[in-house]
Amino acid sequence: MPPLAGGAVDPIFHLVPTPFTPADTTPEAWAKQFELYRRMSPAEKAAGVRAITRTVNALALAGLRQQYPAASDGELMLRLAVRRLGEDVVAKAYGWRPPPHGA
Repeated sequence: MPPLAGGAVDPIFHLVPTPFTPADTTPEAWAKQFELYRRMSPAEKAAGVRAITRTVNALALAGLRQQYPAASDGELMLRLAVRRLGEDVVAKAYGWRPPPHGA
């Protein structure tokens, strides 16, 4: 792991084990990608995480819309919350549980 100024290790290197390289990526390209991450400011990293989160949410909601075409936007958001947090948490927080399967 390359050290930062002052000898600190960049936290990004703790997210993915260093020996791991995707099968479709050369070690040189992987090293370059991590170098680019290392150079990003915290605000740039946060913006990247926000963008990925929005994309994941959009994909999850699209899947839920396909599965429950008659559901309202509110119900879809609750169903997404159930997938992420579990039924019990959503029931306690929002007083909602999904109807029994087939109902």
